[in-house]
This record gives sequence, structure tokens and C-alpha cells, in this order.
Amino acid sequence: MKKIEAIIRKSKFEEVRDALHAVEVNFFSYWDVTGVGNEKEGHVYRGITYSTSEIQRRYLSIVVSDSFVDKTIKAIIDSGATDRVGDGKIFVLPIDEAYRIRTGEKGNKSLN
Repeated sequence: MKKIEAIIRKSKFEEVRDALHAVEVNFFSYWDVTGVGNEKEGHVYRGITYSTSEIQRRYLSIVVSDSFVDKTIKAIIDSGATDRVGDGKIFVLPIDEAYRIRTGEKGNKSLN
């Protein structure tokens, strides 16, 4: 099992969520977060300059079986990319074990 942590643009959340559902990743957690990036120049919108160094993002936490890792990552990249600086990051971490509290099931069975 793996834990996939993705930081994406808030504006792309619905597309990413739908793409994950399409590849049968139906459960994940998410939070609204603010990150500090490397880009120092601001963007001008209607004559006002906005800083892009602190950007609102959505943080996704997804635990999947090993067979779902590649298609989960592909779904996030394909649906979350805008080809501009600040599209986000994906991190993959190992998970030693998972348990379903209600039934006590463990391993991949606990993820269904």
C-alpha cells in the first residue's frame, strides 16, 4: 500500500476529484492549505499586483493498494496540470498496514 499526497490548485479540485473517481479511487481526504513557493514575481489582475509566493492550494491524502498507484498519479497529473508554474506536487509514501475500525479488516481489504 502507498499513501499519495498531492498539493494541487484549488481551481482544479473538481476535475481532479472526478478523474480519481473515474479510476475507482473513491475515498480520500483533503484540506485547504496555503503554501509558500519560489516564484517571486507577482501577477497583475485588473491593475492590481498579486503576490504569487503565497498561494491557496488543496492538499489531498489518498491511500491506495500498490496496483492503483500509477493510475492514481496519472489521473492527478492529467486533470490537475495547467502547464504553468504552481501546478503542485505529488509525494508517494509507503504504508505498512491499514485497518478498518468497524470490522477490524486489515491490509487491502480495509481500503474497499
